[in-house]
Amino acid sequence: MSAKKLLRGAIALFAAAALVVGCAQTPAAKSGQFKPGTYTSAAKGMGGDVKVSVTFTANEIAEVKVLEQNETPGVGDVAVEKLPPMIVEGQTLNVDGVAGASISSAAILAAVADCVKQAGGDVAALKAKKAAAATAKAADVTETADVVVIGSGGAGLSAAVSASQGGASVIVIEKMPKVGGNTIISGAAYNTSDPERQKNTPAAAGPESTVMKLIDAAPAGDLHKEMQAQLKSEYAAYKASGSTSLFDSPTLHALQTFEGGDRVGNLVLIKNYTSKTLAGLKWLESMDMKFKDDCFTVLGALWQRSHKPIKPLGTGYIETLMSYVTSHKIPVMLETKAEKLIMKDGRVVGVEAKGPTGNKVTVYAKKGVVMATGGFGKNVEMRQKYNDQWKTLDASIPSTNHPGATGDGIIMGQAVNADLVGMNYIQLLPMGEPGSGSLAGNIEQGVEDRIFVNKQGKRFIAEDARRDVMTQGLYKQTDAYMWVVLDKHSYPTGSTKNNFNETIDELVAAGRAFKADTLAELAAKIKVDPANLEMAVAEFNKAVDAKGGDPFGRTLFSHRIDTPPFYAGARVPTVHHTMGGLKVNVDCQVIDTKNVVIPGLYAGGEVTGGLHGSNRLGGNALPDTVVNGRIAGASAAAAK
Repeated sequence: MSAKKLLRGAIALFAAAALVVGCAQTPAAKSGQFKPGTYTSAAKGMGGDVKVSVTFTANEIAEVKVLEQNETPGVGDVAVEKLPPMIVEGQTLNVDGVAGASISSAAILAAVADCVKQAGGDVAALKAKKAAAATAKAADVTETADVVVIGSGGAGLSAAVSASQGGASVIVIEKMPKVGGNTIISGAAYNTSDPERQKNTPAAAGPESTVMKLIDAAPAGDLHKEMQAQLKSEYAAYKASGSTSLFDSPTLHALQTFEGGDRVGNLVLIKNYTSKTLAGLKWLESMDMKFKDDCFTVLGALWQRSHKPIKPLGTGYIETLMSYVTSHKIPVMLETKAEKLIMKDGRVVGVEAKGPTGNKVTVYAKKGVVMATGGFGKNVEMRQKYNDQWKTLDASIPSTNHPGATGDGIIMGQAVNADLVGMNYIQLLPMGEPGSGSLAGNIEQGVEDRIFVNKQGKRFIAEDARRDVMTQGLYKQTDAYMWVVLDKHSYPTGSTKNNFNETIDELVAAGRAFKADTLAELAAKIKVDPANLEMAVAEFNKAVDAKGGDPFGRTLFSHRIDTPPFYAGARVPTVHHTMGGLKVNVDCQVIDTKNVVIPGLYAGGEVTGGLHGSNRLGGNALPDTVVNGRIAGASAAAAK
């Protein structure tokens, strides 16, 4: 299963879908629209071919079955479940793809269209035919629970589980047809200091200069000064111990987060967050989520504390949390769009929403409402409204986000006078796939073993820098376009998978990555100057050997790039994370414009602002959803 389900545009993919056609049966023609019988075909989904069979009578599509598929659980397989009955019920190919699963939807529709063609049907007519009238509007619904959670991504489900564990009854509202939000399509890296796993990481993976700069920096206030002294004490004890393992601590993580966000973040929130990330990881493990035994450095993380789940993308988080939700019979109301918070006597007491058929859904909360609706990376109007960092964030700039990331919770919060923090801080990654902006297809395995080169084959930035710094550097290159270059150290075999569950052989076969036995051959394939590429690699290798002295100031290294086969993959800028949102305190209570708590309203995850400052460190989002989702749920459950 693969992250290959990240959105890349259903229309383009529909046009490009490569059909693998095989006619299972070709009966003699009869009068009517179709030659009756069962036909098979397949089209390329994100997890490989999606094979379907379609049974026709003379005048109708009788049955559509998906015979084989390898789409991501909770993402592409939602389309596998929903589209076949929609095609049969409407007798049309003019059906909407499932939001968040457009690639899988396009594959199913392409394969069914080919079966129609085999059966002698009019594909164009079926694509133009409107489906039957929409389902009749259902009756209005009113429900009540102790805690109502809006959103079912990592933060929302963490809040739901936490509130339930606190003894509260819970209802989850989700506007999309599936749970998971951005979490399920993420790269899934989870940052936390972790003595047990990091004992396998050599001290050289984290340079002393980084620690000393944090200790010696001019303090921004009393708390900052106190934490610097704490870090100095921790590092002195580490040095005295003679340890050869990587140094790390919640204090180091906090100060890197603070400095990495230009000291804009709320240090009280940051300290609270990093002190709880390891407990959040162990909480997930207590529910049987599995992580790999070693840590790595995800793009922009700045330190080797990123944890990788065993399951691909963010499916491990969502499956783990949903297992609890299902077993404890917590209702999840899908395709139910929260639109308004209900206020009574100055307190949030519930939510008004629109149900799947347009019916009114009202859910009252005895204790509190948790807002966990994510950011606004897919809302171009909001991006443009608040952007003051980038030249433009209009529709020409793609996004890694799922289609539901439209800022709904921020808008609902504003309507009850919630204060907003840091809305102008919008993170772009230099790691979008050309054409779609998705993270799929990214060949990097970690920061230490790859370089970036531009269209001239030259390095242009420290590849272990902050995400905003790398993206700003990329925008200065021709066409804002770069190549990630690495070697066999990252892919020991062709079946080795990237962080999105795609094998390198699959990426090369699809033309999304390039492979060569020499750097000169690789340069020819990606059309860069071979002398420049060889010089860039030699420059990197020299710094690896010296463990420093990189001309761009890079400090994180592991292996030389010197062992064939060599690989390259193209990347462009893409909108990834919105750091601004609802103002909260350490209990995840939402604060109003007069700096007063709004009773009954809590929030966690990307819908909030103040934690990440001007720039979020790579790998800090997933623990944010878990740590602050847990806090929000527990706080709501404990409310009087």
